[in-house]
Amino acid sequence: MKSLVLLLCLAQLWGCQSAPQGTGLGFREVPCDDQEAEQVALMAVDYLNQHLLHGFKHTLNQIDKAKVWSRRPFGEVYELEVDTLETTCHALDPTPLANCSVRQLAQHAVEGDCDFHVLKQDGQFTVMYSKCHSTPDSEEDVRNVCPYCPLLAEVNNSRVVHAANAALAAFNAQNNGTYFKLVEISRGQNVDVPPSTLVEFLVAATDCTTQEATDPAKCNLLAKKQYSFCKATLHQNLGGEDVSVACTTFQTQPQPQSVNTADPAPTVAQAVPATPPVGLPASLMVGSVAVPPAHRTHYDLRHTSLPAVSVESASGEALGPPRVVHPSGAGTGAAAPAARLCPGRIRYFKV
Repeated sequence: MKSLVLLLCLAQLWGCQSAPQGTGLGFREVPCDDQEAEQVALMAVDYLNQHLLHGFKHTLNQIDKAKVWSRRPFGEVYELEVDTLETTCHALDPTPLANCSVRQLAQHAVEGDCDFHVLKQDGQFTVMYSKCHSTPDSEEDVRNVCPYCPLLAEVNNSRVVHAANAALAAFNAQNNGTYFKLVEISRGQNVDVPPSTLVEFLVAATDCTTQEATDPAKCNLLAKKQYSFCKATLHQNLGGEDVSVACTTFQTQPQPQSVNTADPAPTVAQAVPATPPVGLPASLMVGSVAVPPAHRTHYDLRHTSLPAVSVESASGEALGPPRVVHPSGAGTGAAAPAARLCPGRIRYFKV
């Protein structure tokens, strides 16, 4: 009898620890492919992208779990587990996510795994909790799709850094006006045959002209940040090396004096791109270039700084009423198969 009582107590304790904070123990499961779950998941992924400062935007690929907990004294909390995929749009690129291409398997895709708790209160949705990490696809999976495609290299790999510097020099030489500084190396791949390096990097305009930049250390970034995102290829040959570079300049972004990460995130409807802080953390700097910690091949989502939202003061985006999903054949008298709850459909591909 004592063993049974102890077992029940442990079960109740586990349930309290696993439930989102502030909820009761009652919950309902929502089918992962239901519009209700998808709306909340899309809002949560937009919230993630609004706070990315480095690397690339992510898009929703699959909903793994969806539960709705009753919250005392009122409201509901959506508990979601979602998979995301890296896109080709840089985190600071103002291009709408819907217009960003997904990084393909042959390009060595990166998958994100996120947990979200989203409060629904008075028709408003607010992200209360988020935790993410990301992982590149395995070498084996890339080789199965494309045996000779290059894999991701460490961002501070000597060949990658050299290619970024050479490409930036070529870009500044072509640009007779403002001198640009290297801000971040976002991605790099080394090709063995023919020997070459593919690199993607972020640069920013300074208060120097190209002719004045005899000492780049004395050139400062503009108060209103003007970023350009560049893709370059450096080819090594017997006569030396050739570099080709193409850059896209983003709209000018105002720079606040300080960033208050305790403020609630802007609503999804505003589509406000994240604005980087005045200075990057020392752990992300090598010289004047931001690189992922521990010589990583990408900017892991686990290093993304997401604000802690105060539920009492934060306001989220009001979503429309969830659509009621009926099983196939409902209302026609036909026998309907049991609806599959989770995981949901894969929108692109599985990593």
